[in-house]
Amino acid sequence: MSNAPAPMRALILGFGNVGKRVAEILFEERDRFPGLGALELEVVGIATRSRGVILDPEGIDMREVLERIRRDGRISDSVARNTDLTALIRETSFDVLLELTSLSIERKGSPAVDHVREALWRGKHVVTANKGPCAFAYRELERLARERDVRFLFESAVMDGAPVFGLARRALLGCSVEGFAGILNSTTNFILSQMEEGMEFADALSEAQRRGVAEADPRHDVDGWDAAAKTAVLSNVLMDAEVTPFDVERVSVADVSISDVQAAAKRGERLKVVCRAGRLHGGLHASVNIESFPVSHPFALVQGMGNILELQTDLMAPIRIVQTEPTLTDTAYGVLRDLLELADVA
Repeated sequence: MSNAPAPMRALILGFGNVGKRVAEILFEERDRFPGLGALELEVVGIATRSRGVILDPEGIDMREVLERIRRDGRISDSVARNTDLTALIRETSFDVLLELTSLSIERKGSPAVDHVREALWRGKHVVTANKGPCAFAYRELERLARERDVRFLFESAVMDGAPVFGLARRALLGCSVEGFAGILNSTTNFILSQMEEGMEFADALSEAQRRGVAEADPRHDVDGWDAAAKTAVLSNVLMDAEVTPFDVERVSVADVSISDVQAAAKRGERLKVVCRAGRLHGGLHASVNIESFPVSHPFALVQGMGNILELQTDLMAPIRIVQTEPTLTDTAYGVLRDLLELADVA
């Protein structure tokens, strides 16, 4: 008789690039990643806005799903817009919700916030790559997770899969984060890097879209909303704040001209979009601003798609986490790491 634990049963909401990459790693490329050996996942449902809905309490054949989405661009002929996702969460038998839908600033993190709340209320674990739940409702959702004795994990919400929250939670025990600064939006960092090479803003943005760095609608990145959401997440999770992206001082990289970039270069500096938060007059001040750094500064050395985060704590000198050209696999790893933590094999 086998003593192997039963696989975790997962309900997945959203199956875009991140969801597909997670599935490819787990169900098609598993042999390449021996560190995932103890993680067993059985998907019992997938619901998407435009690519279909599929449910099977006996477990979905994920290889078949991946083949179909590559062939047809869909997972089924039904669509989630006709599905009550809250009811789906309430009525489906699963162990962990993978909330992988897109961030909505306009709707203050919903419907992702509603999805996470419903799953936690049911006593189910939640893993999300969506910034919305932590940016708009972290304190409520974390309290609900504790009350229901389940986990609410979100390593991919900031810096793809870099272990930002795991570092703070485990490796920095006893330290209090007093502030942070970081380059956290790859699209705007890529644009500024291209402008240093002589491109006008519009051309740099078009190149980012051509390479798949920027979305077809890049306003969340360009206007600083993605960076503001990440700033809110870090503030709420690491500094026990209760801010939203609307509370974060914010600028648009579209206001930067090539002459601004060239003027900085003549001074031996580089312009960067920087997320910051720190204590100020008994409160917390959070911002997304354009800052200039000497070319030898660690922030100035982060070019292209790179990211960097500096944590300031009370007991340790500033700690920096640097990502060089992260890919979709990095983001997928953050989700997988959270699943490994749930499986108690991390």
